[in-house]
Amino acid sequence: MVAAAILPEGFDASGIHDSKQLSFEERERQFSRIVAEANYSIQIVSHEEVDRLNILRATLQAMSQALRELDPQAKHALIDGNQLPPNPPCPVETVVKGDGKFAAVAAASILAKVTRDRLMIEANLEYPGYGFDRNFGYYNPFHVAALEKLGPCPIHRRSFEPIKSLVNQPLLF
Repeated sequence: MVAAAILPEGFDASGIHDSKQLSFEERERQFSRIVAEANYSIQIVSHEEVDRLNILRATLQAMSQALRELDPQAKHALIDGNQLPPNPPCPVETVVKGDGKFAAVAAASILAKVTRDRLMIEANLEYPGYGFDRNFGYYNPFHVAALEKLGPCPIHRRSFEPIKSLVNQPLLF
């Protein structure tokens, strides 16, 4: 999940922080504000794309796409992290921990996190038993136990452990 955001002149950035530091409820509140006021783009990268390209390449390509879909386009972009996306439509600058330093980067992280959480809540309805509505697909003991009991479901990324080992076990005859 990747997002880009351009906050309007005079935007009240109070409450806009690194998405990981906000509660679920606060992220939802800030998401609504950002969507109502900002120029933004959200890109969803499929599990197949992540498996095909790897997580970093898929994310970087999605960053370029998010920037291309802003309307109007950005004249300059700050990218959270230390990797440049390929063929961006404007000059970009990487900022390690940028979501803790710049409101627009934090806004993009909130857009991406809330969108991902919402998709995981929907996935929980389609694939019950994995606890997607609680662990949001992140590795934890409950999720590992569910994988061992149920096996991977169609949305699990096959290139990630422990799924990678589960699906690549040798067949015994």
